[in-house]
Amino acid sequence: MATPDERILVGFENSDDASVYKISDDEAIVQTLDFITPVVDDPYIFGRIAAANSLSDIFAMGAEVKTALNIVGFDRKNFGKDALVEILKGGNEKIRECGGLLMGGHTIESPEMFYGLSVTGTIHPDNIYKNNGAKIGHVLVLTKPLGMGILTTAIKNDILSESTKLEAIKVMETLNYLPSKILRNYDVSACTDVTGFGLLGHALEATTDFTSFAIHCGIVPVMPDAQELAEQGVIPGGTKRNMKYLEDKTTIMCPTSKCYQMYCDAQTSGGLLIAMDREDAKEYIKKVEELTYGYATIIGEVIPRGATPIIIY
Repeated sequence: MATPDERILVGFENSDDASVYKISDDEAIVQTLDFITPVVDDPYIFGRIAAANSLSDIFAMGAEVKTALNIVGFDRKNFGKDALVEILKGGNEKIRECGGLLMGGHTIESPEMFYGLSVTGTIHPDNIYKNNGAKIGHVLVLTKPLGMGILTTAIKNDILSESTKLEAIKVMETLNYLPSKILRNYDVSACTDVTGFGLLGHALEATTDFTSFAIHCGIVPVMPDAQELAEQGVIPGGTKRNMKYLEDKTTIMCPTSKCYQMYCDAQTSGGLLIAMDREDAKEYIKKVEELTYGYATIIGEVIPRGATPIIIY
């Protein structure tokens, strides 16, 4: 256990998206690290998606990216050096897109490819978005659709249509940078990003002993073809683990349980899940409509603690 220190504004006690360390009354540094295995065959696109996934934790805290370091596990036996060059090229483009600078990194030889970033950002100590400060009465906004875990599994099995594959790539490689930046103009009580634990897993981390997240069945945006593929049994292992873990933490009040499976889907480079004022949310969604390809939606609300932390109705 880390030694308590007043300079640590956000540690690992609340499963937040990144750590925050105060260096002055006006500035704190935000640090995170994440990496993933390939979700597409193209190394350049994989680099863009993996970098967007890693950078997202900084944006979920409301911070600005400053520097990044590459973290690479490269399968030299099955891939040539050109593949590594393309992965890093794609990643660096995403770092530069949000104003960050690549400062180096480290590569090891690995039987399974992986790539990601260690990222450092900055923020004013008074402007941090934590994941567990959601106010009762605030609505929940999600900026990207669900279903990426199902679709990337379909990509690996070569059973996804080209049009849906391109849509999935477009969404996954899109940064949460501008939606996070615009969010600073509104009354926000909590923010996190939706990745491997799925919508419900990250929602669970954002609830407290006094709050529940009530999520509407059928309103949450979902990627094309994802529901149909799920019904055909195309479900990643991470999604199944999420479903098992969240079962006794979720009350399902809707007539079908199909939504539960989708809401547990393990995401790659997912959207922001935001608790914010209802009127602000309506305006915010209009502001980010083009940036989110029209997917940003009010999906529920923060309510007093119910029978379970998560309620789907």
